[in-house]
Amino acid sequence: MANILAVKPLNTILNEAHETGEHSLKRVLGPTNLITLGIGAIIGTGIFVITGTATAEHAGPAIILSFIFAASGCVFAGLCYAEFASMIPVAGSAYTYGYATLGEIFAWIIGWDLVLEYAFGAATVASGWSGYLISLLGDFGIKLPPSLAGTRWDEFIFYNNHWEPVKLIMPKLKAGMIDPSTLPHAFGTFNLFGFLAILLTTVILVIGIKESANFNSLIVIVKVCVLIIFVGIGASYLGKHPNLMATNWHPFIPPNTGHFGEFGWSGILRAAGIIFFAYIGFDAVSTAAQEAKNPEKDMPIGILGSLVICTILYIVVAAVLTGLVPYHNLDVRDPLAVGIDSTGVRWGSLLVKMGALMGLSSTIVVMLLGQSRVFFSMSKDGLLPKLFSNVHPKFRTPWISSITVGTFVAALAASLPINVLDEMVSIGTLLAFVIVCAGVWLLRRRNPDLPRPFKTPWVPAVPILGIVISLAMMVSLTGLTWIRLCVWLAIGMVIYFTYGRRHSKVQQAAQSQ
Repeated sequence: MANILAVKPLNTILNEAHETGEHSLKRVLGPTNLITLGIGAIIGTGIFVITGTATAEHAGPAIILSFIFAASGCVFAGLCYAEFASMIPVAGSAYTYGYATLGEIFAWIIGWDLVLEYAFGAATVASGWSGYLISLLGDFGIKLPPSLAGTRWDEFIFYNNHWEPVKLIMPKLKAGMIDPSTLPHAFGTFNLFGFLAILLTTVILVIGIKESANFNSLIVIVKVCVLIIFVGIGASYLGKHPNLMATNWHPFIPPNTGHFGEFGWSGILRAAGIIFFAYIGFDAVSTAAQEAKNPEKDMPIGILGSLVICTILYIVVAAVLTGLVPYHNLDVRDPLAVGIDSTGVRWGSLLVKMGALMGLSSTIVVMLLGQSRVFFSMSKDGLLPKLFSNVHPKFRTPWISSITVGTFVAALAASLPINVLDEMVSIGTLLAFVIVCAGVWLLRRRNPDLPRPFKTPWVPAVPILGIVISLAMMVSLTGLTWIRLCVWLAIGMVIYFTYGRRHSKVQQAAQSQ
């Protein structure tokens, strides 16, 4: 038991952080790049897609409280991440932090968990990206056949001389009193745009981190402006119709239906756990620590800065959205478009869809960036094959890792209906937060004199609060989500004990002593 709890010496980690040469990652990211990197991951599927479902099925207008509760957990975890990222500025995020404090078996668990978080999360976002693009093309009269517009689980109905997704067309059919069974039905085969989105992103990541960061920064500016315009148009409309928000916000907390998670306070908690998917961006910032110019100073700025900016945007957007539209009408994949349509501003829907495409594009970039960097770190430690830590001599990026991950995720996005993976990604992220918060507390007790460029305040109160809030949101998620997580971790344990443990550099060093 002792050897699987072996920790990776901090001196070894710090020496890796200061490696230079063609086989090391290039340090080119400043605080602005890191903040936009975080915003790029945070503002994406959570606000453009998942908010509607969480509002309509779980929290109602009180989704605002869900965002605040989820953000509070992120603040406590973010402070812990900031301390680790400034003290251990290497790629790998929570995986590396767990290796330095809790031991190898916990490092493997969190590393494998991050594979789930980033790879499957990127596939989920790519599916949402595809949906918005198909909807945008439809506004210009361009319609894809069902075989290329979705997976074999996605159903389409032929209406008005073209195929429409069932979820989007059903409200129109009901309003027109048209029986959908009288219309032709078909199922998709291959999600073409989801596949191409991942492949394009992979190419960008292979070319270079600086190019990826600049691409991301440009997109972040565009999508933040779109959200601000949405808030401006919506707030102006609500100002002219003061009774609308009062009507749509009554009751602010819909009464519970008798089942846990269906409105009431339990619904607020369940919604917080679901929309937590929207906050994983600052975790992705920490995976780029080894490519930051001045990680000791810039990593805390990037993590906490992106978190604060996005939390404010989330709360304001949610308040305007639920004020414009009755919450039970938001169970759609484009809730912001529905909200802006209600104002009568016709160009607003087009703008929001374009903003969603921008937002989801940058989220894919950051998620695939985080995934390849976790693979890079685990491979350097010997827990995964060496090829995943190969650095391209020209681009100075982990190109094999990026291509492998990109190919796998593209296949997922093209072939699977990843409609439950938002909860899977949320539970994986929350588990990472628990381990990071516990690691900060444990390292403070074990090594109180280590130099810490950024120190988490009020230890152990902050780590304990981060652990408690994260566990509370994990408990609020469905039992099926827990089962899937356990199955995924069990697969990881098989890989660890058959390969990782035998090739671990930490284990080999311990045996040679």
